Formats: sequence, structure tokens, C-alpha cells
Amino acid sequence: MTNNGRGTFVDELSFLNQLRDRRASASPNFKERKITDDRAGAGFPQDQEHGPKPSEVYGFVGSITTVIATVIHLVWAYAPEPLLHSLGITYYPSKYWALAVPSVLIVLVFCMLVLYLGLNFLAMPPTSAHSTIYDEYSCEHTTFYLTEGKEKPIDLIADVRIDQINYLMFLDTNQ
Repeated sequence: MTNNGRGTFVDELSFLNQLRDRRASASPNFKERKITDDRAGAGFPQDQEHGPKPSEVYGFVGSITTVIATVIHLVWAYAPEPLLHSLGITYYPSKYWALAVPSVLIVLVFCMLVLYLGLNFLAMPPTSAHSTIYDEYSCEHTTFYLTEGKEKPIDLIADVRIDQINYLMFLDTNQ
């Protein structure tokens, strides 16, 4: 009797299928699983929703398409016209566009960045506005300690007032 080592594997599959059927009949919440005969997951149940996700497929196709488009663009931009004609490619845009389109795209991205920064500066309140220092979530200290070397309790989390920051940063200790 020659089974090429598959007799025990088939027995395992039938045992796992019987076990699955028992669990499915005992518990209505048991998720239906499918046992496959591939050697990578031999004997392990796999979900029926097995396979690549659509986002993975779209990413793979997008990356391959990008590589192919880049190669076509570089061949069109750098290959001399007699070589393209000898390959049977006679209908293609002017070589002017090989330099013009990337240049325009780079300038467009730069302009979009400048526009984005400008819109953010327009949406920001002026630096002299009271709302840039305090808002409805500001929590101010009731006491302020400026002692060194003494032990003091840990203060509650709160905002430090701007006059206290200026006093600490710009205090002239030489006077």
C-alpha cells in the first residue's frame, strides 16, 4: 500500500472536519472554518475570508504601474527619435513635455506649500491677542515660589503666567 506519506494527513483532515462539525453543532456562535490541503498550513484551520485584502492589491498594482510609467517616461525622454522610430513607436508627444511637466509639477508643489503656510498664518490670531496666551482651558497657579535650595511641595499642574516666565527668563542677577 503506497500512500506517498499522505495517508496520515488525510486522516488528520477528516478528524479536524469531524471536530469542526461537532463544535458547530454544539455551539451556534462557532465560526465556520474551512480546512485546506495546502502544505504551508497543513492541518491548521483557515478562515474562509482568506486571501489578499483589496488595499494590498491596489497598493501592489499601483506600485507596479508607477514603475512601468517611470520606465516609459525615461525611455521616451532620453531615447533618440531614430531609435523610437526603429522600434515602431511613431506617435508620441514632443520632447518639450518631458522637461515641462516635471518642472511645472515641482513649481506647483512649492506653490501649494506656500499657500498652505499662508492660509495657516491668516487663520492664526495676532500675537498681541489675549487668546494666544489664555483660553478656556487655562489653569493658573494661585501661588508662585521663587526660592532656591528650600524644599517645597509639588504644585498642581497649571499654566505659568507670561509675566512670571519673563521674570524668570530675563531677570538680571547682576543688579
